[in-house]
Amino acid sequence: MRLIKNILFIFLCGFSTATAQTNYVSKVWVADNGDGTYKNPVINADYSDPDAIRVGNDYYLVSSSFEDIPGLPILHSKDLVNWTIIGHALKRQPPFEHFSKPQHGNGVWAPSIRYHNNEFYIYYPDPDFGIYLTKAKNILGPWMEPVLVEGGKGLIDPCPLWDDDGKTYLVHAYAGSRAGIKSIIVVKQMNAEGTKTTDAGVLVYDGHEKDPTIEGPKFYKRNGYYYIFAPAGGVSTGWQLALRSKNVYGPYERKVVMDQGTTPVNGPHQGAWVTTQTGEDWFLHFQDKGPYGRVVHLQPMKWINDWPVIGMDKEADGKGEPVLVYKKPNVGKTYPIITPEESDEFNDNRIGLQWQWMANPKATWAFANAYNGSLRLFSDKLPDSARNLWDVPNVLLQKFPADEFMATTKMTFHPNTKLENEKAGLTMMGFSYASLTLKSKKDGIYLVYTVCKDADKGKPESEVVIAKVDDAAIYLRVKVTKGAQCRFSYSVDGKQFTEAGEEFQAEVGRWIGAKVGIFCTRETQINDSGYADFDWFRVEQIQ
Repeated sequence: MRLIKNILFIFLCGFSTATAQTNYVSKVWVADNGDGTYKNPVINADYSDPDAIRVGNDYYLVSSSFEDIPGLPILHSKDLVNWTIIGHALKRQPPFEHFSKPQHGNGVWAPSIRYHNNEFYIYYPDPDFGIYLTKAKNILGPWMEPVLVEGGKGLIDPCPLWDDDGKTYLVHAYAGSRAGIKSIIVVKQMNAEGTKTTDAGVLVYDGHEKDPTIEGPKFYKRNGYYYIFAPAGGVSTGWQLALRSKNVYGPYERKVVMDQGTTPVNGPHQGAWVTTQTGEDWFLHFQDKGPYGRVVHLQPMKWINDWPVIGMDKEADGKGEPVLVYKKPNVGKTYPIITPEESDEFNDNRIGLQWQWMANPKATWAFANAYNGSLRLFSDKLPDSARNLWDVPNVLLQKFPADEFMATTKMTFHPNTKLENEKAGLTMMGFSYASLTLKSKKDGIYLVYTVCKDADKGKPESEVVIAKVDDAAIYLRVKVTKGAQCRFSYSVDGKQFTEAGEEFQAEVGRWIGAKVGIFCTRETQINDSGYADFDWFRVEQIQ
């Protein structure tokens, strides 16, 4: 019994307490140019709505995770350019039963992270349930079970501020889809512990006239001014706004401090101001790149007349535009190049921190087997309500890591011989998806290419049988080229690959970019399942 409990604990908690691979360096995107400069994006993956802090010599970043679990990813850097994933603050998402099935676009929206009284605080909004707080003394956890700071629909994008007089405040916005109102920012007072709001709040800014869809506020205090940094104008088309006031409740002055300008970086906004150990100011934000998701950029920042100027101010008007290549931040020393994990050899007793399920997981879905260096996915019965893979929780996915890349996995399929239609393989998931899988039938195992157009609308899959296979071991591959065009292929020896199916255009999901990953499913309830062993999953340059 103790062994079973330990296995369950490792499965549920191992994501959030493990450390990243030592000095993992991507083969498809490295922001550090190695010559004292960096290129944007510093994280070319879908870490939307980033917020970041510095604690001593360490920088930590959190982002939205929506329905994906583990949630609230935590990234770490020593120099703001080289980032790696070190954990997750949310092992399961409450309400637990609600998030036991995919809730695309719901769940964790834009969070904030702060360090206060020797503890890490993360406030995050669930637009359907309210604003939550989780905190920990160690960034690696354990993180406490989320506490509901304020319940309600449409409360989004919270950020706390501990004032000099001991009072504690929370700024947040509203989602029109739930609250019936948007484009406003409110400030509320909280109890001293920061666990509950204590009043109905004060409207401090109405963006309807000049700044529609203002949201994502971050709260700071500097030189006697209260600052609210907030994006406005829409995710892919907007600008970065700064509001300031000598009074926490306003009135607030307004200034646009960054927009796209003459650059290709659309909608540059929503992020975090950090100051290095040497006194330099920097700003992390996202750019919406469609099927690639919302990727993270780093901009130089300076203060002029108590206003922030973000990026390069070519017109000398106090409004900057994004940089594409720039001198790295001065943090006092130089650190090795490192990037977020992408490839996974499955040689450890935990899977890589880049992997996420589409819902709260069951312990029986996957077991990392360090003894034979593989990840075993047991097939799980499709939900009765599932119309296609979009509605299936046990799909294990990761973010696109670059504009162009190739993902390959070696899989051995062991279906239950009493069943038909067990499937396991490689998928490219979004509003529409495509998969290359092995599928069991009465007379053997078949290689199948599947496309589901408008999966989010409940449309059925279109399936093409490629070939009957004699060996259950197979190499599955997808190549992603510019514009997120995808080509699947397969091999029996890992050397010669044959294309399968038509070219597929990857699509966004709900508020996220496309994702690539693996799965194993069945249609029938039975007392034992088949399984697929994934020997490795590798992300490389296209050959």
